[in-house]
Amino acid sequence: MLACKALAGLLLYPDEALLGALPEITAIMREAGLPPTELDAVLRFCDRLAAAELLDAQGEYVALFDAAPSLSLYLFGHVHGDSRERGQAMVDLIEDYRRMGLDMTADELPDFLPVFLEYASLHDPAQARVLLGEVAEVVSLLAGRLERRGTPYAAVLRAIEALGARRADRETVEARLAEGEPEDTPEALDARYEEVPVNFMEPAVADSACFKAAALVAQFSRDVPPRSRPSNPPAGTQETAPWIG
Repeated sequence: MLACKALAGLLLYPDEALLGALPEITAIMREAGLPPTELDAVLRFCDRLAAAELLDAQGEYVALFDAAPSLSLYLFGHVHGDSRERGQAMVDLIEDYRRMGLDMTADELPDFLPVFLEYASLHDPAQARVLLGEVAEVVSLLAGRLERRGTPYAAVLRAIEALGARRADRETVEARLAEGEPEDTPEALDARYEEVPVNFMEPAVADSACFKAAALVAQFSRDVPPRSRPSNPPAGTQETAPWIG
């Protein structure tokens, strides 16, 4: 499903290769079957990115996705925090990736949204939509937070949400949005950094195909967990789209 690759590219740190690929991405999105509202918004985002100064685009990306844990593109951080449950979910997801021929190195985190989109792109359209639906609550939460900040990046998340086979539970998402965002002050970030790290590469202790929507919704609905430490996209994630080199 090429639309997943295109959306993955739009969520990577902007560089010259991405800007050069925007005409191709735009063409793919026009054929993705998006509703008119979501299609128009994501095309306007592409036009805005194409017209931006590269340094400005990079600064905006860092300010949003690297500096604010509440906007982190690492999916499981919004569900499991830094708990051992996140570690097991990582291991299970890595195994799912390997079964599709998508190998990862030890320094890559599988829950990075562009990597997950690359994984979804390896499936037929129907199954890809099912996979997108399984992360609907997290994607919708991120979209809502981005909209509150007035950033056009929200259009990319809404496009992902629109392509999913299952819509997010609105009450769950609205409840999380109503709780507000955790502090992103230097002191709050330092406190999160001091938490014990999770070993994501430990052996799996349970069978798993792909994380299931019901389990995610149940965990997502609980109290807000500590957020994961923000970081730059893992090494090698630029390979999530064929035009990113």
